[in-house]
Amino acid sequence: MTTSWLVTGARGLLGQDMLAELAADPDAIVTGLSRDQLDITDPTAAFRAVTGHDVIVNCAAWTDVDGAERSEAAATAVNGTGVRHLAHACAESGAVLLHISTDYVFPGDARRPYAEDASTGPVNAYGRSKLAGERAVVELLPCTGYIVRTAWLYGAHGPNFVATMLELAARRETIDVVADQHGQPTWSRALARQLAALGRAALTGRAPAGIYHGTSAGHTTWCGLAREIFRLSGLDSERIRPVRSDKFPRPAPRPAFGVLGHGTWVRAGLAPLPTWDDQLTAALKTPPFADLAATARRTESD
Repeated sequence: MTTSWLVTGARGLLGQDMLAELAADPDAIVTGLSRDQLDITDPTAAFRAVTGHDVIVNCAAWTDVDGAERSEAAATAVNGTGVRHLAHACAESGAVLLHISTDYVFPGDARRPYAEDASTGPVNAYGRSKLAGERAVVELLPCTGYIVRTAWLYGAHGPNFVATMLELAARRETIDVVADQHGQPTWSRALARQLAALGRAALTGRAPAGIYHGTSAGHTTWCGLAREIFRLSGLDSERIRPVRSDKFPRPAPRPAFGVLGHGTWVRAGLAPLPTWDDQLTAALKTPPFADLAATARRTESD
């Protein structure tokens, strides 16, 4: 069955992987719209873009966490009001909406993974803006709205922690990395594959609407991630030095614990994402990470 997909935020880190994943599906007709092509804060533009599509994957977002702390209204216009416009358009047209959200909707004070129905309580403006978008989806699309929370996302098509560590490995002898924040590094390519499967399951009635956690299994710290990046890349992981978060003060506070549970996938009959270290192992064999690692190894051996 031919399915028409719309990917918003199509030039972003996840959006580009989403387009590549859907391009491999012979039954998918795919439209990708970047921020320049679709301003989701414009309700008329959102309605026109959604019309005629079966599945909307909303990758459009304000992602500057510290910038949101300074400009919360602007961040909420995109992450909250803009999502409401898309959800309203989907309600009018009958389209399924897969909306990307974040672990930052939680306060980060838990000791075990947050379940999908755990109480929210963001500690920064970015988290509040994303929670506003979630609430719009729940309100307007109780039967066809899917909220997929992700975290610590990295990939080939934008700035991210994995690329940064490999770039710094070629320039610095040692790197200080935060060791008191816990989360789930998630490869954007793996998440795109998961979203495509969820969209298909939604259309066939196999996956119930609601909240899903699109993060890898297991968890680590930023320091643990950096050391594993180095180890898997053939670099000396002892060059990574653990530090506390207060060594790098930021305008927006970060949740200390952003580990999410994956019960909804199981109940929907879909496998959750693989473990974070398995994803990282696969990602480091692909460009640009493999090339960055090769450069870092040459520098380390000099």
